[in-house]
Amino acid sequence: MQASNINTLLRRILEVRELVLVFIILFGGAVMGLISPIFLNVSNLKAIFLGLSVEAIIAAGMTILLVSGGLDMSVGSTMAFSGVIACMGIKAGVPVALAVLLGIASGSLIGLINGLIIARWRINPFIVTLGMLSIVRGFVLILANGLTIINLPKTFTVLGQGSLFGLQYPILFSVFVIMLGDVLLRRSRFFRQNYYIGGNEKAAILTGIKVKQVKIFNYVLTGTLSAIAGILMSARLASASVNIGVGLELKVITAAVIGGASLSGGEGSIAGAFLGSLLMATLINSLNLLGIDVYWQNVITGIILIAAVILDTVLKQRREAAAL
Repeated sequence: MQASNINTLLRRILEVRELVLVFIILFGGAVMGLISPIFLNVSNLKAIFLGLSVEAIIAAGMTILLVSGGLDMSVGSTMAFSGVIACMGIKAGVPVALAVLLGIASGSLIGLINGLIIARWRINPFIVTLGMLSIVRGFVLILANGLTIINLPKTFTVLGQGSLFGLQYPILFSVFVIMLGDVLLRRSRFFRQNYYIGGNEKAAILTGIKVKQVKIFNYVLTGTLSAIAGILMSARLASASVNIGVGLELKVITAAVIGGASLSGGEGSIAGAFLGSLLMATLINSLNLLGIDVYWQNVITGIILIAAVILDTVLKQRREAAAL
């Protein structure tokens, strides 16, 4: 009887994706610490969190979309576009604060367009946002003429390079977004509607949930977060590159799925997405320390995404079978 209780407890623990991810990250970190002493250095750990900060900010919005049954493939392009808009404004003499607001507004506008098309005309979000990815990236190249915008003032770069309590602002902001977003998605009545929409959209409509409005809000939120991430990245690099965010959507979706979000909707948590981002960042950092070619990173990211989707599908099938 005691062994049975232990097995039940272990099974329940394993069903909590966040706890499993924490264990994997800690175990992997301990192993890497033995292999490479550099891994556990404070400077390296800060570099890991700084590297994933931008991805984690966007992952918060992507998780909400996935929970509601949506998807946004244009986040990387939106990130680059908003950074270019803000930096072009600064170079044109626009006050830094106003230029930053213009950059954020441009990301919100892209999200609004995505949301209106998807919600009003019921077009597949993958197709819409994939098209938007191409359109926005094209505008980035046109506006910047394919060039990197440099020589930005310190009043702007401090947003990405400044620090508080020894941690750079992008890290602090990403922690704030993750903590607030996770609490809202778990506790807020408005945000919890996404679980009902993703689980059964028709039933959600019948219960009185304003599905279209919620969907549009989700895309605007994701566009806004992508814009903020792009501005922070540009400030951190002291430049706005047209190549910023290329392939980022794959990494963000992978992190969210690893964290428990389902591509079919109705499941996921922002804390899980953050842990997924941390796992991916830790893995990439480990590969770099081990001297493995950087070109393998995309291969590994794709493999992990496919593995995570397969695991999600298998677990969902088992839950459905157990419920019968």
